[in-house]
Amino acid sequence: MDSIVQPAATEQPSSSRNRLLLTVYTAAIFVSALLLFSVQPLFTKMVLPRLGGSPAVWSVAMVFFQSLLLAGYAYAHLLMQARSRIAPVAVHLLLLLAAFATLPLGIASAYGEPPASGYAFWLLGLFVVSIGLPFFALAANNPLLQAWFVRTGHPAAHDPYFLYASSNIGSFLALLSYPFLLEPMFTLQTQNRFWAAGYGLLILLIGTCGVLLLRSPKPAMANARDEEVTAPAPGLLTRLRWIFLAAVPSGLLIAVTAHISTDVAAAPLLWVLPLSLYLLTWVVVFQSRPLLPHKWMLMLQPVAIAGVVCLLAFGGEQNLLLTLGGHQLCFFVIAMACHGELARTRPPAKYLTGFYVALSFGGMVGGLFAGLVAPYTFSWIAEYPILIALAALCRPSATERFAVIVRWYWLALAALAVALVAPSYVTGDISTWLEDHRVWVAGTVGGLAALLALILNADRWKIFATVALALVLIRVYPADEGRVTTVRSFFGVHKIVVTPGGYFHVLMHGTTIHGAERFLNNDGTPVTGRPEPITYYHADGGIGQAVSAMRERKGAPLKVAAIGVGSGTLACAAAPGESWTFFEIDQSMVDAARDPRNFRYISSCMPDMKPVIGDARLTFAKEPDGAYDLVIVDAYSSDAIPIHLATEEAMKIYKDKLAPHGAVVMHVSNRHLDLETVVVGIADANDLKSWVFNEDSGRDSDYIFSTDVVISAREDADIGRLASSKQWEQTEADDRVRVWTDDYSNILGALHRRWKNGE
Repeated sequence: MDSIVQPAATEQPSSSRNRLLLTVYTAAIFVSALLLFSVQPLFTKMVLPRLGGSPAVWSVAMVFFQSLLLAGYAYAHLLMQARSRIAPVAVHLLLLLAAFATLPLGIASAYGEPPASGYAFWLLGLFVVSIGLPFFALAANNPLLQAWFVRTGHPAAHDPYFLYASSNIGSFLALLSYPFLLEPMFTLQTQNRFWAAGYGLLILLIGTCGVLLLRSPKPAMANARDEEVTAPAPGLLTRLRWIFLAAVPSGLLIAVTAHISTDVAAAPLLWVLPLSLYLLTWVVVFQSRPLLPHKWMLMLQPVAIAGVVCLLAFGGEQNLLLTLGGHQLCFFVIAMACHGELARTRPPAKYLTGFYVALSFGGMVGGLFAGLVAPYTFSWIAEYPILIALAALCRPSATERFAVIVRWYWLALAALAVALVAPSYVTGDISTWLEDHRVWVAGTVGGLAALLALILNADRWKIFATVALALVLIRVYPADEGRVTTVRSFFGVHKIVVTPGGYFHVLMHGTTIHGAERFLNNDGTPVTGRPEPITYYHADGGIGQAVSAMRERKGAPLKVAAIGVGSGTLACAAAPGESWTFFEIDQSMVDAARDPRNFRYISSCMPDMKPVIGDARLTFAKEPDGAYDLVIVDAYSSDAIPIHLATEEAMKIYKDKLAPHGAVVMHVSNRHLDLETVVVGIADANDLKSWVFNEDSGRDSDYIFSTDVVISAREDADIGRLASSKQWEQTEADDRVRVWTDDYSNILGALHRRWKNGE
């Protein structure tokens, strides 16, 4: 009887211990991931006002996070080389406690205003000083806790990679909850308090993990399989392959994020979507039975690459669903294929920490290329197509079918390249046809790459070369009509387009026109004299009417502050004797607008302009109170909005700088967001009345556009004739819309209102 009962009595505690081990370790890794990936949008949003709300802030932030992730993984790898089980637990708990002492999160007080140049490196330093220690401690948790778990002797210790999936589930949920739950419901201050509390909970969980490790049987990896214990270390080529497979999707993450966020808003909502998909791929590929088998993803990957080729050729930025959905779906498939290869080639648990070091190093390399190297190397967004082509090399080696066909493929591809690229250097019917059919031409070549992979099972280098040709065709036959010059800086890529025939010079950021000037009359003769403001700034538009009405109301020359230079159009809206001060964050934009070969507004109307360089929230705040009759805010990048220029605190700064009867004009034209409600709300919070102008000009063909403008003032009389104009509608704040502040904004709500109104 006793011999039967005794085994059951000893089995129960072991089973309970194993369940406890699994529960606590899974919980610790999950909470760590929640904190790790919720701090990214949280702190980045805190930093945005320092650098104009540029999407590049997120790119640099990603470089920082990936670099600290590498540092954390390397620290975990070195810590686990110690033979003592007490040392890693004690050292890491001390690190976590030291990091906890620096909370709550905040921008380091030693950091003042950004420099005139070198924004990326200044920003990296800001991140390091402000949140470097708590993020570094978090970054080490995933590989460290998995290595601890291996040493506990748990039955699943021989393959702990399922915990990596648990980690990425936490990361995925953290990122999705931010734009859809945390950002709309809580202020930054409240989010910060929640985060600090979560960090304290994590320390308790990791302390429990340490206790369970120390109480485990001493023989390390007691249940590990013999072949895994004796398995040789991965070779150099294998490690380099891991780095490459991790680098390509990491770089693509930054490239596709910049691509889709340029035309909507510099906000966490759009930044976290690609990152969430990126993390979801890790969740799926490291499952014991992936929902999406790796062989399926390898079949879909060349189709996804061809899809990106078509999307880039077509453009599609006018269609929000296509821009957001198409690029992200293709990115997801490509990342799944790359990460699936990593999961397929992962080493035994014995080499777990080294594997994670290779992954994080690859992630950092990809991030550095797309976030720091590319902006200073290329004058256009070249990193996206480059990484798309490199994705073809992430495929495993293959045995080619139909060797006779494949053998002649290089010669055929070279002939095709010459036939399609050579006409771009000459004018004629062939060149014109290729330009007009660029989507079909590039898409067909991209489709050829997909067929090459799926039907011929071709070598990855042949697929790569074919994709590269398709992407080159997009470049040599651009969608923009006319001659294009690009100007790139930390704040994005501006295009100066000379339309066919040279009639207009057009300034574009992303797909949005930010200014234009007529250089030739309809009969082909040069335009002489003072350039006429057009696009959004024509005399009959909202901004033009506001300037003239304020001038009439005052009966004397105006003193105006204009936030945003653009093509310099507003320089020619100034009347003789008036004082106009321009505020601009991007020096490269000022240099481009000053060049009379691009635009003549500044050189003709205000040659002595000395714009104030820097973020307007910082530079304009230094201006004397009560100094300006009119403040014009038109500082948007493409259709993206620097949120910190559209908050209650920002409007207070504008109001403080107004003369007793002054007004604030905000240009709120946007294809995707309802910003009128936002501006009316922040004006009302500052006891200002608002009038909205949104009349269609009906003259877009002449580069004279309809505009949405809000003018805000203390009293009706302050805006003169506009108060009684039928084109201007006095609008009350919507009580259902929460006022945007530096501590709260809701991009999702602005998107919903625009879609709801059917605009």
